[in-house]
Amino acid sequence: MKNLEDVAIKAYEATFSEQKTANIENITHKVRRTSRQGLRFLIVEGYTFLEQNPEKNSVWGKMAKDGHKILWVIEDGDYIGQVRDGVYHDFRREY
Repeated sequence: MKNLEDVAIKAYEATFSEQKTANIENITHKVRRTSRQGLRFLIVEGYTFLEQNPEKNSVWGKMAKDGHKILWVIEDGDYIGQVRDGVYHDFRREY
């Protein structure tokens, strides 16, 4: 993967513009939904990009419920970043 930030932004745009697929690095990736809550997600080269569940009783869930668009970047079960309202945040650099 060339640039995780660019890929995350493309996944975010596809997720929140209701696209069925995302063309990332010349490969078409399907925007899927989780089986329980129906949250949208994509998997690209081992990374999972998952929208925030607005029904969660967390700070992030409350923000999503208030209309903020939040997409998590997950690698091997770890939350390593987030795209929040179109801005990428790399948790590996920030903390």
